[in-house]
Amino acid sequence: MCVRANGGLYLNGGVQRGAQAPRASTPFFVTFEDGGENDEWKRRTQIRDGKDAKRYAGSFKCKKADNCVTSYGKETGKVWLIGAGPGDPELLTLKAARVLGEADAVLVDDLVNREVLRHARPGVRVIEVGKRGGCRSTPQAFIEKLMVRLARRGHVVARLKGGDPFVFGRGGEEALALARAGIACEAIAGVTAGLGVPAALGIPVTHRDMARGVTFLTGHARDRSEPDWGALRASGTTLVVYMGVKRMSVLVAGMLAAGFPAHTPACAIQDGTLATQAEVLATLERLPAAAAHLASPAIIVIGEVVRFARAAAARPRARAA
Repeated sequence: MCVRANGGLYLNGGVQRGAQAPRASTPFFVTFEDGGENDEWKRRTQIRDGKDAKRYAGSFKCKKADNCVTSYGKETGKVWLIGAGPGDPELLTLKAARVLGEADAVLVDDLVNREVLRHARPGVRVIEVGKRGGCRSTPQAFIEKLMVRLARRGHVVARLKGGDPFVFGRGGEEALALARAGIACEAIAGVTAGLGVPAALGIPVTHRDMARGVTFLTGHARDRSEPDWGALRASGTTLVVYMGVKRMSVLVAGMLAAGFPAHTPACAIQDGTLATQAEVLATLERLPAAAAHLASPAIIVIGEVVRFARAAAARPRARAA
């Protein structure tokens, strides 16, 4: 059984050369790991001195005694997965604003309006980890490793994402990576584009007389598969397509082939909730041609509820990021 602390090495509670024992008055976090093939995190607890470490280590049963490693360090930090909303900084939640003010480091996505960083404390470390379709992006594996590294140094990390972290935001992947590393993680919901952007045009995504539900789907699946358009047509729900503007022609062709009426009301919205917002209202059949000039980020809304957008008056919008 070995214990590493402050760069030194403890063996069975005894101090070897070059090691400095932690002061009894200083709390430490101790981590027991299986140092085998998977190096899986096993157990973590707070201790105050070497005797505590030896006593706790004795109660821990390793698969192989030589693989049982105990590491000291200051208390591990925490990662917050924060949704910043679809663009308008005033759509940030009060909880998100508070946590940003407590963070030591902020990892911010490309689509986040930088005005929300006004809620961060002065001098906070801001790290750009942009992801945007068709552009050079920060690798997801790098982002996950960076969050783990910062948290293990005791930092409070704010992972700031556009929209909601768990709606096409890879928040689930990051939460899983943090859990595997033994890092505390909590999500703060944000206003997802599929709700906030239609609302900016006066479109209710559900309506008792028109749509009994709403379905969010991606127009750019990881496995390149196409949605089951027949099932979606039968569902009778409003469809909101994320990341589909570049494939709009293909998507609409699939809907029409599955029996969607060509005259179904449809809408494409770019830069939703921002001063640069641009929208196109058309029938489903004509939407690809009418919205050919739009670019990402944009969403597509399909269903009878889009008719409400025609009565929506122009209104002031937030400044662009």
